[in-house]
Amino acid sequence: MKLYVGITDTNWFRYLRSSNADEMNFWRPKATNQFKALEPGELFLFKSKYPHHRIVGGAFFVRHTTLSLDLAWKAFASANGTDSMEKFRRMIQGHRKDNEFNPIIGCTILTQPFYLEDDETIDPPSDWSGNIVTGKSYEIAPGSEGLRLFEQAQAVFSASYPRNSTDKPYEPIDRFGKPQLVAPRLGQGGFRILVMDAYSRKCAITGEKTLPVLEAAHIKPYSEDGPHEVSNGIFMRSDLHTLFDGGYLTLTREFNIEVSKRIREEFSNGREYYALHGRKLVTLPENPSSRPNLSHLEWHQNNRFLG
Repeated sequence: MKLYVGITDTNWFRYLRSSNADEMNFWRPKATNQFKALEPGELFLFKSKYPHHRIVGGAFFVRHTTLSLDLAWKAFASANGTDSMEKFRRMIQGHRKDNEFNPIIGCTILTQPFYLEDDETIDPPSDWSGNIVTGKSYEIAPGSEGLRLFEQAQAVFSASYPRNSTDKPYEPIDRFGKPQLVAPRLGQGGFRILVMDAYSRKCAITGEKTLPVLEAAHIKPYSEDGPHEVSNGIFMRSDLHTLFDGGYLTLTREFNIEVSKRIREEFSNGREYYALHGRKLVTLPENPSSRPNLSHLEWHQNNRFLG
């Protein structure tokens, strides 16, 4: 298992620390399609730049993807490290040295962060080179710098983790000396991105690919204890999302679309939507475990669908 030490902008980190963000987009100003340094659930540590040169916090890796600037803001808002999209745009343009209004950027999605105060920081890796531009991965092995960093981060995280929580950020190091991480708990932004990519960035109902009009819908709402999990999400066009949340549209256990008669009764319209009635979803995740959870679908049919 590995961890990654990433060079971190001080203003980005301090803003997220001050707002106590529970997830973040560790963005890069230009599109980077791959980030192979970590697997989901492994530890990403934030290292401040010289001359401070300290480990100042960390979080758990969820996924790396690319998004246009406006969609990154839509997904993460202030979890991008600033309080407005215009400031975010200026930050990106400043790094890119261009005036591209809506560039494609790299997005490394992190969750369950911990933040160290200035007097609590951790020594950086002893072999760190000043030539490193973005970051470096470390194996967590006996006697290694990776294990030292992991153990120190674990102690800090465990001390700061809510005492009344039944969740654990990771299991203790077992008797064989191998750290065992659990699946990272998603926030709203991470949920949106994982659902989007699970559905190949296409509307599950129509196959539409125009991302600005597509959204990740919860089957069972988060406010009703529905989890931020891919199996509780469907990627769909924004108007269909609205109808789904309002109970005018649902899905059967066989992933067939059902449209409520109430659209016609209440709005004297709906021809486009009734044309979808009885059809199967045109897009589903390749991984069966990411497909709509049947118990969540039943909940939606019984508690939201207007019939």
